[in-house]
Amino acid sequence: MVNTVVVGLGRSGIGAARLLKTSGKSVIVIDSGNGEALERKAADLKKQGIAVQINTPLLPESLQAWQNNLERVVISPGIAWDHPTLQHLRSHGVAIDGEMAVAWDALQSIPWIGITGTNGKTTVTHLLSHVLEHSGLKAPMGGNMGVSAAEMGLELQGSTTNHPDWLVMELSSYQIEAAERIHPAIGIWTTLTPDHLERHGTLENYRAIKRGLLERSELAILNADDPDLRQQRKSWNGGLWVSANDPSPDGNPVDVWIDAEGWVREPEQALFEAKALKLPGDHNLQNMLLVTAAARRIGLTAAQIQAALQAFPSVPHRLEPLGQLRGIAVFNDSKATNYDAAEVGLRAMQGPTVVLAGGSVKRGDASGWLEQLTQQACGVVLFGDGAAELHRMIQSSSYAGDVNCCSDLAEAVNAAVVLAQQNNASNILLSPACASFDQYSDFEARGDHFRRLIATHPLSSS
Repeated sequence: MVNTVVVGLGRSGIGAARLLKTSGKSVIVIDSGNGEALERKAADLKKQGIAVQINTPLLPESLQAWQNNLERVVISPGIAWDHPTLQHLRSHGVAIDGEMAVAWDALQSIPWIGITGTNGKTTVTHLLSHVLEHSGLKAPMGGNMGVSAAEMGLELQGSTTNHPDWLVMELSSYQIEAAERIHPAIGIWTTLTPDHLERHGTLENYRAIKRGLLERSELAILNADDPDLRQQRKSWNGGLWVSANDPSPDGNPVDVWIDAEGWVREPEQALFEAKALKLPGDHNLQNMLLVTAAARRIGLTAAQIQAALQAFPSVPHRLEPLGQLRGIAVFNDSKATNYDAAEVGLRAMQGPTVVLAGGSVKRGDASGWLEQLTQQACGVVLFGDGAAELHRMIQSSSYAGDVNCCSDLAEAVNAAVVLAQQNNASNILLSPACASFDQYSDFEARGDHFRRLIATHPLSSS
C-alpha cells in the first residue's frame, strides 16, 4: 500500500524518499526521465526497499494505481507549485509538500536559522555556520546548497552524540512555497530583486513567498540597505535591521551598523572593526552584519565573532579566488545566476576585468549589469545557450569593449585569457548572470568545471 509518492530522482527527492522510508511510510518515487543514470539511482533505492518508476510523468493517470490510499505527494523544487496535476490532487484531498517540509517534520526539535533572499543567502549561510562552529557551537548548514535538508535529517536521525545546537538552512523561494509550516527560530532576509519571475509571475508573488518565511520566524533579521526591504520596513512589526551605510538609512535607527570609523556597532557599544572580514565588496559588509546580528542574539561575544570572521576563507562559487594566470587574478562567481548578482560581483573587482557570462537567460532588469560592464569590463566572453541574446543586449548598451561568443565554457576560458592579456586586465571573472541548466546540472557543477579549467590551464600558477 503506497501512501506517499515522491516526484523526482534528484538529490532532494532521493533524500526525501529515504527519510520517509525510515519514518515508516510506504513510499514510491516516480520520475519522468529515463536513461542509465536514472536506472542506477532507481536500483540503489530499490535495494533500500523503496519502489521506483522511471519514465513516469507527473499526470493524474500516472498515480491511479495508488489513488485510493494516496495521502501525500512530495515534489522537488523544480516542479511548479501550481502544476495542473498538483491542483488536481489538492482538489481530491491529497497533501502536497516539498522536500524541505519532510525535513522540517524530522528536524523541528532543533532550532532553525532560515536564510533567504535573491542574492547573498549562500554567503550568509556559509559565514553564519562558520561563525557559530568556530565559537564552539554545532551548527551544520544545508538546504538549497551542499547537503539537502532531508539528507541532514537522515544523518541526524537516531543520533545521540551528533545533536546540533542550530541548523543553518538556505531556503529558496521554491522551497519556501512548498513548506509553509516551517517556522524558524531566526529568519534572515538578505536582498530582494526580480528573479524567478518565469515561475512566480510577479515580483509581488515572489516577495510574498519570502516574506512569509520571515513572518513565521520567531525573530526576523533584515537588510536595511536593500531598497526593496527598506521600502517595506514600515510594514514590519519588530525585527532586527542592519546597515553598512547609515545608522538610520530611512530615518529610523537600525540595530547593527558600520560607523564612519569603520567599526561594527550596536546602540550600546562598538563591537569590532569591519575589516575583520576579508571578503571583497560592499555587499559582503551587509552579509557580515546580518551574521553578526544573528550571532549576537544567539549569545556570542564580539571577540568570538571577530575571531571567526578573521578565520573565514571564502565561499565556493561566490567570488571564490582561484589563483592567478601570469599575474591575472581569477575569480569563480558561478553562483551569480542573475543580473543583479553578476553586477554585484563585478563591482567588487579592483581593476579592469574580463567577464565570462552565459547560460540560460532569466527574466529581469539587466540595466545595472550592463552599466557595470561599461565601467569595469575590458572584455566580455559569452557562452552557452544565452550567448546570442546577451550579445544583442550588450550591443545595444554603451559598452564599447571586446565581446567574444563561444559555444561552451572551455572555449570561453581560452578566449578570456587571450582578451585579458591583450587588454592588460587585472582579473578574469566567471560571473554568468544566467542559470546553468543549459549545460550543467547546477551552478556548482559549472563552477567546479571552471575551477578545473583554470587549475589545468598552461598559464596557471596555483
